[in-house]
Amino acid sequence: MPRTTFEELLDAGVHFGHLKRKWNPNMAPYIFMERNGIHIIDLKKTIVKLDEAAAAMKQMAKSGRKILFVATKKQAKDIVAERVQHINMPYVTERWPGGMLTNFPTIRKAVKKMAAIDKMATNGTFNTLSKRERLQITRQRAKLEKNLGSIADLTRLPAALFVVDVGKEYIAVREANRLSIPVFAMVDTNSDPTIVDFPIPANDDASKSISLIINIVCESIEEGLKERKLEKEKEAVSKDKKVEFKEDLDEELAEDKEAKKIVEEKVDKEISGEDFDDSSEKFVEELIEIRKSTARKSSSKKSEEQ
Repeated sequence: MPRTTFEELLDAGVHFGHLKRKWNPNMAPYIFMERNGIHIIDLKKTIVKLDEAAAAMKQMAKSGRKILFVATKKQAKDIVAERVQHINMPYVTERWPGGMLTNFPTIRKAVKKMAAIDKMATNGTFNTLSKRERLQITRQRAKLEKNLGSIADLTRLPAALFVVDVGKEYIAVREANRLSIPVFAMVDTNSDPTIVDFPIPANDDASKSISLIINIVCESIEEGLKERKLEKEKEAVSKDKKVEFKEDLDEELAEDKEAKKIVEEKVDKEISGEDFDDSSEKFVEELIEIRKSTARKSSSKKSEEQ
């Protein structure tokens, strides 16, 4: 089922492209028609491409990887910053720092420097500095926070980039392509969709259009994060059940070493994850049979000794 409808996209003005003279020929498959010198984007193709991108981003979030959002244009920066903060993903809404991906270790050093300044403020080192030095360090900290504060939690290269306007963010796209990092992007009629992996043909200038696309993408990421959380909880519960079950068996079969060995093998083989509850009844029946057979063996040994 599509994540949005034709009417929602139409109301948000996602179909409006640029003037005909500014078009990029590579966008021809995504253009529906021309009206009053302006290209109109085919919204049916937008829905298909948006669903593809949302599904791929959901899987990335489910696997626990980070997606970096890049939107430095005036219309998009506030929308992206506000929405992406809720899903705890990194984003760049100020100037793109050149070499952020291709020279990532240097960027990490700048982030660590910001953390070091914070540490100075808490451990009392600030008080030993002169007024001028404190002012300089405070200004430096404010500058770092403005440019790199939103990527402070990004400890490794992101799994993917989401870009609003590939024309404006061409440096970020080039760096991602060089490192083979997949790029998701809102692509208008004046942009080249061939330089990104998941193009979403849409109006990248109207704030309503940007807001709608970003909301849909963030919702899909949120779904992936929730599914990841549920899976982890399920794994933890099944692991606890398995450990508890083994402990109970160890107590019951402490004296009988042969039966204990057989049971442990069966626990490892048959009782795991989701089928724990389903196989437990069958397992108990088999356990009774094992105990009976071992009891017979022990009794026969005793009779032979006598």
